[in-house]
Amino acid sequence: MGDSNSGSFSFFADKSAKIFVAGHRGLVGSAIVRKLLSLGFTNLVLRTHAELDLTRQSDVEAFFATEKPSYVILAAAKVGGIHANNTYPAEFISINLQIQTNVIDSAFRYGVKKLLFLGSSCIYPKFAPQPIPESALLTAPLEPTNEWYAIAKIAGIKMCQAYRIQYNFDAISGMPTNLYGPNDNFHPENSHVLPALMRRFHEAKVNGAKEVVVWGTGSPLREFLHVDDLADAVVFMMDKYEGLEHLNVGSGKEVTIKELAELVKEVVGFEGRLVWDSSKPDGTPRKLMDSSKLAGLGWQPKIQLKDGLVDTYKWYLENVKQ
Repeated sequence: MGDSNSGSFSFFADKSAKIFVAGHRGLVGSAIVRKLLSLGFTNLVLRTHAELDLTRQSDVEAFFATEKPSYVILAAAKVGGIHANNTYPAEFISINLQIQTNVIDSAFRYGVKKLLFLGSSCIYPKFAPQPIPESALLTAPLEPTNEWYAIAKIAGIKMCQAYRIQYNFDAISGMPTNLYGPNDNFHPENSHVLPALMRRFHEAKVNGAKEVVVWGTGSPLREFLHVDDLADAVVFMMDKYEGLEHLNVGSGKEVTIKELAELVKEVVGFEGRLVWDSSKPDGTPRKLMDSSKLAGLGWQPKIQLKDGLVDTYKWYLENVKQ
């Protein structure tokens, strides 16, 4: 299997080909739908959870038998933060395993030309080398707080590889870094660091608060990718990549949590003070993906962090109930 496409195949050749985007209402799926529509694809097959429960094998098989999509982008997953992973480990492993297994197997059985499976950077060992190369997978123990989710995602990568090896099924995997953008989860308790900061600064601004307290020292380094850049990478991989190995998808740029907080504060327009509670834990000191393989194929992110934050805050103001 070549690492990149031989040139005979073009994802863009038929804009009317049926594309099933699983998980089209989420942060990632909605961005992929926006991207495909903007490129002129006209035959997207979308189902809400109420219309199609991907954990039910018979329902998924019936859907594929009826619709027969040409392409599948698998962005459906049960996701959540540390608290959710610790509280509902059985759901995180079982639901994700069921979704992946049903979709990947039915895609193969019903003649899908190409499938892209999306995972997350949490598949890597807790103490992986930095930046994290694809080869770090399965080299050491995982972060215990989200291993249930990580194990499911690793199984998805391996399932794509197994179906490629045994059946020559064109199934590829992409592993994005920390994502943000429109349709993010801004829930006060179980959102990730960036939307959580945005919400807190916004509420502090609205309420005329004098200060916002943030956990830790602000020293850990994190990498962020705008979800529209990920959608761009997804379309790129659908067209250009047919390798066995999963590909990292990141921005390649790191910011400290302190720099991020200052940037969000500026974008939101909060005039008060930012206070760091260094008695609270910092988390992993550094988490950066090595995305040089994808870069080597010719893909680069385009959205700068500040521009992306401005765009996300605009979406927040228009869509999140105040």
